[in-house]
Amino acid sequence: MAFRSRREKLRLILSGSACIHPGSVYDAISIRIAEDLGFPLGMFGGSVASLAVLGDPDVTLITLTELAEQMRRMSRAAGLPVLVDADHGYGNALNVRRTVQELETAGAAGLTIEDTLLPAAFGEAKTQLISLEEGVGKMKAALDGRSDASLVIIGRTGAASITSIEDAIRRAQAYEATGVDALFFTGIKSRAELEAVAAATRLPIVLGGAPEELSSLDYLASQRVRIALQGHAPIAAATQAVYETQKALREGTAPKALRGLASSDLTTRVMREADVKARSADFLGLKK
Repeated sequence: MAFRSRREKLRLILSGSACIHPGSVYDAISIRIAEDLGFPLGMFGGSVASLAVLGDPDVTLITLTELAEQMRRMSRAAGLPVLVDADHGYGNALNVRRTVQELETAGAAGLTIEDTLLPAAFGEAKTQLISLEEGVGKMKAALDGRSDASLVIIGRTGAASITSIEDAIRRAQAYEATGVDALFFTGIKSRAELEAVAAATRLPIVLGGAPEELSSLDYLASQRVRIALQGHAPIAAATQAVYETQKALREGTAPKALRGLASSDLTTRVMREADVKARSADFLGLKK
């Protein structure tokens, strides 16, 4: 398959002995920049997908179609493998299976399916989890949905911050038994909790939203953490830059006086202008 090499790169990360930080990506420009800077992996988070595509908060308003189409745009733009936050799989276990099929054909290297109850239940302000049994069914459906065995399926639980670390371990062990490729934990608050999780499971670990004491890559690697997220600062930085530029223009700043703009060199690199010129010469008879 066309995307197998990207998926094999993600599998190498998970099977290795080091812990890496992925680059946060959300569109054609951000993935090309992450690739050029040497990130080994891109992370396409659900919150940044909602912000980039809809301009909405992370409350499960984005659809599977919109998520997959944005992933498809990034797959066309760059060869960087991308791990996609597929939230709850956009419905029940059958919807999860469809989610896997769509993201696989869109070029994702891997995806996560979580056990959070989404969308939020009526009248419930506190985040809730689906039952363990439903979570297991979703993991099984995800595995059944992939046609390319190299696509990485990761079971995700937020139980550590919603119920208890014991529940997180119980759920992780059950998801591990289904045959998923790795386990994703959010809400881990201390080394003791991470060590308990690592001791009770066998699969590679992906960690999100960790406190300062869990920032050492060497320590994380020793606990079988292979991917540690650093949040989604790039889209926040881009939002601030757009705001400042629009504000300056609105207040009368001359375009030539604007600060913080991308150089022409960076812009042409991001656009892959040299490649386009070469193709224009080869296919349109234009001078190089």
